[in-house]
Order: sequence, then C-alpha cells, then structure tokens
Amino acid sequence: MTLFAVEYSYDQRTDLQDEVRPTHRDYLRALADRGLLHGSGPYTDGAPGALLVFETADRAELDRLLADDPFARAGVISAVGVREWKLVIGPWAQA
Repeated sequence: MTLFAVEYSYDQRTDLQDEVRPTHRDYLRALADRGLLHGSGPYTDGAPGALLVFETADRAELDRLLADDPFARAGVISAVGVREWKLVIGPWAQA
C-alpha cells in the first residue's frame, strides 16, 4: 500500500460546492471507513482547497477514487496535486 498526499484547489462556484458538499463528505467518509482515506479537510486560509491523505494499492486506484469524488464529478475542483508520501512518525505510521 502506498500513501498519497492529495491537494485539491477549488473553483469559485461556492454555491455548487455547498450543494454537492454533503455527498462529497459522505463519499469521503465511506473511503475512510474502508481504510483508504486517513484524513481530509479544507484549508482555512488562502485560496480555497483541501488536503487529503489516502492509502491505496497504487496510483491507478487513487486516480479512480479521485475521479469518483462527487466534487470531481461536479467539476468544482480546478486542480489536483498528488504526491507519494513516506510517513515516518505519527499515529498513522506502521511500527
């Protein structure tokens, strides 16, 4: 399994984001329940966006999960940054 740090940037359509947000969060909660999403949340300053930390078998699986996100399907994500991440210390780290 591989960890990925994903950064979403959102467009300015806050009305559409507000409309889709409950479905988006339900989708992410389901991924967290499956152990695929370790954490996510919006930035509270600067440009609108969010940070999400996924653990998937590979990049292809991650890309499928990101494409199925209701925010992605609604088109409110203006950019996605993905970086493979090596966790060394913290509660998510393997012993």
